[in-house]
Amino acid sequence: MRRSARRLAAATALVASTLVLVAGCTLPPNDEPGPDITHGTGDSTQPAIIGSCPSGLEGTVVASAGELVDAAASATAGTVIVLAAGNYSGEFSLTASGDEANRITLCGPRDAVLDGGDTGNGYTLHLQAASYWTLAGFSVSGGQKGVMLDGSSNNTISGLRISNVGDEALHLRAHSTDNLLENNEISTTGLNSAAFGEGIYIGSAQSNWCSYTGCEPDRSDNNRIIGNTISATTSENIDIKEGTSGGEIRGNTFDGAGATDADSLIDVKGTDWVVADNIGTHSPMDGAQVHVIKELPGSGNTFTGNTFSVAAGGLAINVVGDARDANNRVACSNAVISDGTVGTAAGAAARLSNLQCVAI
Repeated sequence: MRRSARRLAAATALVASTLVLVAGCTLPPNDEPGPDITHGTGDSTQPAIIGSCPSGLEGTVVASAGELVDAAASATAGTVIVLAAGNYSGEFSLTASGDEANRITLCGPRDAVLDGGDTGNGYTLHLQAASYWTLAGFSVSGGQKGVMLDGSSNNTISGLRISNVGDEALHLRAHSTDNLLENNEISTTGLNSAAFGEGIYIGSAQSNWCSYTGCEPDRSDNNRIIGNTISATTSENIDIKEGTSGGEIRGNTFDGAGATDADSLIDVKGTDWVVADNIGTHSPMDGAQVHVIKELPGSGNTFTGNTFSVAAGGLAINVVGDARDANNRVACSNAVISDGTVGTAAGAAARLSNLQCVAI
């Protein structure tokens, strides 16, 4: 069977399946540790992650919210903080930074839960000018926002479960660059405001630049979103804002069944993003949309190898308005599922995209 046929058959099976996979592993129940995680950065200075915590390194074990606050406040390059199983109530701020050779690690099992409580206020876990952290394995719940990065770069967020938050689950903002978001499970957002219930949100809207980036574009660039599973979000599974560039969205699994305040699974308003090898089901209308916002470029974005299930009248990849003249590319390797029928770009061109597909 040819590669394209195998991929389309697998996508069809996914629509009928209720099994959720992350990077080929069945997600464990709440009382088990997360799957073994290895970083996809190619950086040999990062330790391997075994069962959510680094092997071969001694760490400080914490078992209460107060101990976590103290350990985070005293963290320096190379620090490892290990969460014991249990509930950690409060809002937690990370402000220290590691370096390329000596990252700071916060890790634990899935049943170590950072619980921000009230979904109308606060950030459960907030990285503020904090770089070279590895966050791995544990759960984040509650708060208006689950995990927020402001001015924080070169971080790895790996294998977390982020759920039951007021607005978006995971947000990178204020020039947060070169971060890796991999193998996370994100669900149940928008409990405070459905319109702001994105799963992953990169950058900030132009209307907020004067609040966060001195009225300049929010250059939250070169971030990678790899192998995540996102579902039950009231807004887009992923929202990429104007002003960002050079990122990658690859190998993720999307489900838009809960998207009451969105018309696509992915919304791309940035520049030079690569969107590849993702599978999306239950699109509220389109699988992905590309927009130009107030003459800011939604340009140079590439879509390849994706498979989207779309609503009646929807497109797998909808390049909207001025974005159609902005050098965006839709590869013929993308596919669309509609009414139980799988079509390649050639076989279902009218529903795949409003751009002519190209060979990439």
